[in-house]
Amino acid sequence: MFFTFDSVLLETNSFLVFADSNQDEKASLEKELAELESKIVQYEKDITITQKEKNTLQNQISVIKKKISQLDLQIKKSNLVIQDLGVQIKDTEGSIGKTATKIDNSKIKLASILRTLYEEDQKGLIEILLVEPRLSDFFDNLMTLEALNQKNQEFLNDIKELKTDLETQKVTLDEEKDDLEKTTKLQTLQKQESLQNQKQQEVLLEKTRGKESEYQRILNDAKKRAADIRARIFQLAGVADVQAPTFGQALEMARWASNVTGVRPALLLAVLQQESSIGKNVGQCHLKDATTGAGISIRTGNPLSRVMSPKRDVQPFLQITKELGRDPFATQVSCPMSYGWGGAMGPAQFIPSTWILFRERVAAVTGSAADPWKIRDAFLAAAFYLSDHGAANKTTQSEWRAAMIYFSGSTNPKYSFYGDSVLKLAKGFEEDIQTLQNAIGYVPK
Repeated sequence: MFFTFDSVLLETNSFLVFADSNQDEKASLEKELAELESKIVQYEKDITITQKEKNTLQNQISVIKKKISQLDLQIKKSNLVIQDLGVQIKDTEGSIGKTATKIDNSKIKLASILRTLYEEDQKGLIEILLVEPRLSDFFDNLMTLEALNQKNQEFLNDIKELKTDLETQKVTLDEEKDDLEKTTKLQTLQKQESLQNQKQQEVLLEKTRGKESEYQRILNDAKKRAADIRARIFQLAGVADVQAPTFGQALEMARWASNVTGVRPALLLAVLQQESSIGKNVGQCHLKDATTGAGISIRTGNPLSRVMSPKRDVQPFLQITKELGRDPFATQVSCPMSYGWGGAMGPAQFIPSTWILFRERVAAVTGSAADPWKIRDAFLAAAFYLSDHGAANKTTQSEWRAAMIYFSGSTNPKYSFYGDSVLKLAKGFEEDIQTLQNAIGYVPK
């Protein structure tokens, strides 16, 4: 137990008097917050579905574009083949023309030979003897003409056969060219169809993107409203930022931070108890030398080295204090232990370089500049840190691991005493919360 039961009743009763004065507004806000959180979950699901639809459309468009590119290549290839076939057909037509000319010339020669043979055949014996001194010369001449006629016939037949082959080749080339032209036309139609399909898919994609943007806008508005409500609920708790809270106030803040992050209130109380006795001890040193990180003990006034790491934390610390209007050399920070550096700030004991990483998230919830020395901001930042490292899973192992990382940035067994101590404190706080609930039927909301 961390408090006496009588003191709890006295403290809690006074706390309840304050809470009752704002009961209706808090109840209304908490109801609206619950509805908003439910809607936020649905909006996030809608966005996930829309993003999947968008990715599907983008993939389909990519496939269509690849298909169009393939069709372009096929059409280009077909056009080149058609051009080549056109050249071949033209050459074949030229060859057919030349062959026809040869056939005509051969026919003329053949006709001349046939006339000569006919004329020779019509000559009488007396005429032959008058023209040819010897009868054998006449027959030799006649045989020569016969042989020439035979060769000319063979040549003519060869040429006719060649012409037939060329004409057959031309028909084949014409058919091939015609088929290829039809294929190219079909490919062109397929390309046009694919382009039309691509345009339709792109229109759908644009609509889907618009729907996603609208869902995102609605989600952001809902989150902003939820953050405003949480900030107002916190304000209604009436917790002062400049002093250590009572147990009832601390429990109120722990539960508020738990609603934001999912971290168990008892664990959060345990960590802040371990770090600063929940705001009672936020450090006993002042930084005095921004170059070396040296400072002094507030209690004794003695100089101390290693109050703050000059490489890692001094510049963030100067930036934080400047933005908050604090004197950096008169602001309480933790003193160094026997090893390492001091310089941790506020109830959650964040070092400056770590606080910089969380301040925007804290401000987004509270609606005001994040201040590590304000108790509410310290609670929320600590809850964010623990949640980021798995504490929202609410298992013993996940909470121990998150506490270890909170302390040392690792789960080094050398520092297991810290994780063990936090879980022991959390167990005690959980028992206290249950005792309080059972005794007066109250759990802060």
